Amino acid sequence: MLRGLDISDMLIIDRLELAFQPGLNVLTGETGAGKSILLDSLGFVLGWRGRADLVRQGAQQGEVTAWFDLPPDHAAHAILQEAGLPGGDELILRRINTVEGRKTAWVNDRRCSGEVLRQLSETLVELHGQHDDRGLLNPRGHRVILDEFADLGAAKTQLRAAWVAKGQAAKALEAAEKAMAAIRDEEEFLRHAVAELDMLAPEPGEEALLDRQRRSMQGAEKIRSDVLRAHEILGGNGAEAALSDALRWLDGAAEKAEGVLEAPMAALSRALVELDEAVDGIARAIDGLSFDPTELEDTEERLFAIRAMARKHDVLADDLSGFADTLRAKLEALDAGDADLVTLRRDLAAADALYDTAAAELTQTRKRAAKALDKAVSAELAPLKMERAVFETQVSPDTPGPEGADAVAFTVATNPGAPSGPLNKIASGGELSRFLLALKVCLSKDQTGLTMIFDEIDRGVGGATADAVGRRLATLAREGQVLVVTHSPQVAALGAHHWRVEKRVDAGMTTSTVTPLASGDRVDEIARMLAGDTITQEARGAARALLAG
Repeated sequence: MLRGLDISDMLIIDRLELAFQPGLNVLTGETGAGKSILLDSLGFVLGWRGRADLVRQGAQQGEVTAWFDLPPDHAAHAILQEAGLPGGDELILRRINTVEGRKTAWVNDRRCSGEVLRQLSETLVELHGQHDDRGLLNPRGHRVILDEFADLGAAKTQLRAAWVAKGQAAKALEAAEKAMAAIRDEEEFLRHAVAELDMLAPEPGEEALLDRQRRSMQGAEKIRSDVLRAHEILGGNGAEAALSDALRWLDGAAEKAEGVLEAPMAALSRALVELDEAVDGIARAIDGLSFDPTELEDTEERLFAIRAMARKHDVLADDLSGFADTLRAKLEALDAGDADLVTLRRDLAAADALYDTAAAELTQTRKRAAKALDKAVSAELAPLKMERAVFETQVSPDTPGPEGADAVAFTVATNPGAPSGPLNKIASGGELSRFLLALKVCLSKDQTGLTMIFDEIDRGVGGATADAVGRRLATLAREGQVLVVTHSPQVAALGAHHWRVEKRVDAGMTTSTVTPLASGDRVDEIARMLAGDTITQEARGAARALLAG
């Protein structure tokens, strides 16, 4: 509930502080006195988008503060918690607008964005302005009103989920069909490429191995002849044989040499052992350098084939195996694609069926709610002096969407026997206002903690009808708080709290003030509304009669 509003340097308001109460609060005053400025200022602190030139002429900045009582179960608490803002049983909003147009906002003395203000405002205040009934003329808003009356939030959430699932299934099928079409376009290439790669069967690291083997065989071919010649010179027919002959000859002469040949003979024996080891090592080397000449040709042929395949597909030789797996996976997807498409089409059909079922249930719920709304509105029209009017909510098929497949339109017949038709063609301005009020009474039965503001909702009506409008507003305010800007004395007289808005000129400066009215002041104000500038005793008497009810 709105408890207070503090305004400084906004438009023609110098400084103004208002303390509102539960029940029906009425603001009256002559046209142009500044009543709309109060609403502009309240909308400013609530983050609503409105006029930009709000700062009073000559001031550097304008400031508005509003404070609200918050019961423990109020929806604003969740918004405060999500935004990381301090909560409590009181909510204080403050917003500043500089002459340059910069805006700064605080919630409970903590800086916040205008978006957070707007989210909070949806839970705090509901404004119905002079042209709010235009919403009744737009059928797109009628479904919103009906759904609010029927409390279809949970059902619409479920339907939106079904709509999203349906869209996702359709997108998945479309993407799969496009992917399949693309794969089919390259199917011939894929099958040929996979066959080539399968035939070659390259392995990671194989190119480097083949290159080393090739270079090794090419080098062996060049040095093997030299190693063979060395083996021949040192072998059994070469140095080894010569050393053996020399040792044999020295052994025959050793008996007559008196020991002088023992050392040379020992050295020759050792040399023969070392020479034998060298010959064996060279022989093993010759075995290692031996290869089939065709092996080099085979190695080179495979190496060149792998490199050519890598160039053909513009990948590294070591990546050919993985590339083949990728192509093979595409072919497998192609081969399995028909089965996948069948599954995706089945999923889409199931999603369609789920949405259609939920939409059909919502349609039936809306039709039942339409009858209940028609009955409720009709009951409210009678006290508003429209007991002969017929209000009907029509639910008809519409293009399916996230909120169902229904179009909702309010039609009326204001006179007995007259055909019903759209509101904008049948109802007058005053009738539209009363239809709106009847709807608001029906829609507000379960709302708590919400301040409703009506800006000249009684325009176009007078006399007993205006009195009826005032009484319905008073009924609406019994369980909460209603603020009404009015020019109707009948409505003003039914207010629990009354303020007069006045415009004054002092030293060439125009300012707007708001004064709370006591009982005697209320008599004069309502008399002014009845009689004009000259207040007569008859007008005061009529005012007292209105206040007496």
